[in-house]
Amino acid sequence: MLTNAMHLNGLVIRATDGEIGTVGQFYFDDEAWAIRYLTVDTGGWLGGREVLISPISVVHTDWQARRLDVALTKLQVENSPGIDTHQPVSRQHEAAYLDYYGYSYYWTGPNMWGPVLYPSGLPIPAATFREALSEQSRRESRDSHLRSNEAVTGYHIEASDGEIGHVEGFVMDDETWAVRYLEVATKNWWPGKKVLVSPSWIQRVSWTDSKVYVGLSREAIKKAPEFVESAPITREYEDRLHRHYGQPPYWLHEAEHKSSFSLSV
Repeated sequence: MLTNAMHLNGLVIRATDGEIGTVGQFYFDDEAWAIRYLTVDTGGWLGGREVLISPISVVHTDWQARRLDVALTKLQVENSPGIDTHQPVSRQHEAAYLDYYGYSYYWTGPNMWGPVLYPSGLPIPAATFREALSEQSRRESRDSHLRSNEAVTGYHIEASDGEIGHVEGFVMDDETWAVRYLEVATKNWWPGKKVLVSPSWIQRVSWTDSKVYVGLSREAIKKAPEFVESAPITREYEDRLHRHYGQPPYWLHEAEHKSSFSLSV
C-alpha cells in the first residue's frame, strides 16, 4: 500500500515485550530509494537515547492504531550498537548494526533488499558468510548513501528548463519500504498544486546545492495529475501519472524481477 511517509512520524514502536518509543525521522538510500532505518526516540526508558530500527524487523504495521510491531525484545534494542543519529551513518556503522541483529546486508544483491524485494524476506546469512562480509565492509570507506527525510525536505526541484518547486514530502510503499515518489510543491508557480515525481526520473541530486534535478520539463510537471494528500493513491492514478510522463511503471520492472527470481529458485 502507498502512503504518505509523514505518517511514520510519531508511530509507536512495539517490541515483543513492550513499547520502545516513537518514530522520528527516517533514513533512505539515495541509490535504491528505499527506507533503510527509522530513528526512534526512546523517551525516559533509555534516558532519551535515540536508536535505529530497520524495516527488516517490522512484522506488522497498523496505520489506524499508529503502531509498528517489531520482532525484537527491549533488551535487544537496549544493547544495540550506539549510533549518533545527528551524524552521517557510515557503511561500517551499518555493518555493525546488521551484524548485531544477524541480518543480511541489503547491498549484497541485485534487488532493493539484496537478494529479495521485501525486507521481511531477507534471509539470515550463515555466520561465516556474515563475518566475511563484515570484514569487507570494515575495509571499505565508501559512502553508505543514506540521507534523512528531514535533510532532503525543502530541496529545490530543478526541471530540464528551470526550477519548478521543492520537495515537501515522500510517498512510500509499506511492503517494500521503497520511496515511490517525491511530493513536489509547485506553489511558487501555481498556488496550491502538488505533484508526484518518481525517483527513477531523477537525474541527480546535488547535496551541496540542495537541489534535485529531474529529466522532465516544467510544462510536463505543470500539467501532471494533481496530488491530493487526502485522496488515496490508487493504481489508476499511478497509471495516469506514468502515462502522462511517458515513463514505464515500476511495478512491471519488479514483476520481471519476481519472475526471474522464481525461475532461478
